[in-house]
Amino acid sequence: MSRRRIIKSIHIASTIWFIVCVGYILVLALRQAGVHWWVVFSLSGHGVLIALMLISLYLFAIFRGVSSSQKVKVEHPLTSTTYFAVFYVVTPFWGGLAGCLGTVGLGTFSQFLMGVALGTLWTTFLVWVIVDPVTGLLEMFLPPASRRHRAQRLAQAKALRQSRQKDRESLLKKVLVEEELERRHWRTTLKPQAEKLAGLLKTNGADFKQAEREAVGIGVKAWQIGGLSCMRELRNMAMALAKEPNKSVVDYVGVWWDGVGSWREPSLA
Repeated sequence: MSRRRIIKSIHIASTIWFIVCVGYILVLALRQAGVHWWVVFSLSGHGVLIALMLISLYLFAIFRGVSSSQKVKVEHPLTSTTYFAVFYVVTPFWGGLAGCLGTVGLGTFSQFLMGVALGTLWTTFLVWVIVDPVTGLLEMFLPPASRRHRAQRLAQAKALRQSRQKDRESLLKKVLVEEELERRHWRTTLKPQAEKLAGLLKTNGADFKQAEREAVGIGVKAWQIGGLSCMRELRNMAMALAKEPNKSVVDYVGVWWDGVGSWREPSLA
């Protein structure tokens, strides 16, 4: 078993021990407050679920970010070492041992257990919540080498983000230019079809079926040339031509083309 796996296994065990001690303190506090056992057990069911969720989230955070492999050794010369990692993960056990030594031979067995649990709680809180973060901050900001490396790392990360942003903007600009060039090509190529389609929009009732068949054929060609975007551009061109000069025209194209390619109802086209 690798050293990292051993440290993670010890951390899981120490975290479980910490949760057990906290649970013992809570149960004993409830009993001393006069809460009946059936109430304690009913609350413990929900408490177990919450504790499991918190442990899962905590262990995920541990495995992702707190392990020494995730820390930059130049910026964290102490907390990135194996010795500090071992000290960190066995802290609940050290706390329990300190509580055991501090209460051995004093009072009843329940007081002894309470001393062990309180030793675990306060020692773990001191190391995990106060000592470790403060040590990490001192490592990053006090030594000159750590400050320089951190400044360089942040500057490189910022430059990389800016470079990626410029690449995305350049790619977007390129895509927009290509789309505009494609539209211009369509306007030139499809101008005769747009004029014909504009004429079909002015067809009277007697020739409406024939106009619909011809419009469907035009729509199929537009779909084959450039898909839905080409069909939209052609429809817009035809409507603009049909409305000149300031005429009211019904948009039959959307209905005629329903089912051609991926074209659907006018409101969805």
